[in-house]
Amino acid sequence: MSFDFDTVHNRVGTHSAKWDKMEALYGVSPDTGISMWVADMDFPAAPPVQRALKGMMDPGIYGYYGDDAGYLAAICWWMDQRHGWTVNPEAIFTTHGLVNGYALCLDAFSKPGEGVILMTPVYHAFHRVIRSAGRELVECPLALVDGRYELDIAAWDAQMTGNERILTLCSPHNPGGRVWSRDELNALADFAKRHDLIVISDEVHHDLVFPGAAHIPMATLEGIEDRLVMMTATTKTFNIAGTHSGNVIIHDDTLRAAFSGRMMALGISPNSFGMVMAEAAYSPEGAEWVDGLVDYLDGNRRLLDQGLNAIPGVSSMALEATYLGWVDFAGTGMAAKEFTKRVEGAGIAVNHGGTFGKGGESFLRFNFATPRSLVVEAVERVQAAFSDLQ
Repeated sequence: MSFDFDTVHNRVGTHSAKWDKMEALYGVSPDTGISMWVADMDFPAAPPVQRALKGMMDPGIYGYYGDDAGYLAAICWWMDQRHGWTVNPEAIFTTHGLVNGYALCLDAFSKPGEGVILMTPVYHAFHRVIRSAGRELVECPLALVDGRYELDIAAWDAQMTGNERILTLCSPHNPGGRVWSRDELNALADFAKRHDLIVISDEVHHDLVFPGAAHIPMATLEGIEDRLVMMTATTKTFNIAGTHSGNVIIHDDTLRAAFSGRMMALGISPNSFGMVMAEAAYSPEGAEWVDGLVDYLDGNRRLLDQGLNAIPGVSSMALEATYLGWVDFAGTGMAAKEFTKRVEGAGIAVNHGGTFGKGGESFLRFNFATPRSLVVEAVERVQAAFSDLQ
């Protein structure tokens, strides 16, 4: 099947955070600017998702969701077929998105003042949740080796104090686009065991992996189940983040009971729209759409890399996954304020690298999940903004 990812859809004035907030946050006008910051895509959701939503709307009755057997079966089918991971449906919890799921994990598995480890630079929302929860943020910087992030476990071992309780894994990595190898994941598992850490593995980008790389779910490793919490969602894959729906999957009985207790205590129940859309997404037709999407994103990725790497001193990291370009301006010799000003002055709203923690200060993050014509225009604008370096 062929899918249209080239049509430009005007999202201004549609309550889109990505487009309607960029002027207030980045000083870029939505009338003339290109929004490449927050991680949602400028593509309509997959056809089965849209049909399912229309099927909910037609009767005009929006009651509580019931009978989740089909929903749970769809999740289990997807994880088995797409990721080679067997999931027990009784291990699945549905939260109001994965940031909410992550916050619930901190509440269930740690106490105020205990340490929560981030392998930085990493997804900025983790930082905010840890600090807001009154936990100690422990930044373990990734090693940047030949333009690629690698684990630095020896340094992290020396950094541990014994107060750390949780290790946060972002797999595939956001913003660096790394798909961690089995050896790397085993090394992380050993690190967690040495320091008695619970591992929260955020795998929300696991479907968006480019040719040449293969995602390995942390749950497929042996000997990690008793300290592992998995987080997955349809939201990034199918561009339905507005449903605020995610899955926390816990196979260990003790961890599952603790998490269930916190959900019950806080009165959290699923959003029916998100569950119906997720069941429709996790289907053979949804899989065809994802395959077409990844192929399109791969083309956008190559355009972005080629165009930005042509600017002296600028280096776009070679991604293995995600639609989030991670671009290093260190080689320009400019301070972050200067290179950011140039990009935003060119009418492009992007995420500031410093918000991702240690190691991100010289970077900007570009969301290229948008029609190709906008990626081409964005590259041309950035090249013009740094034309004095040519």
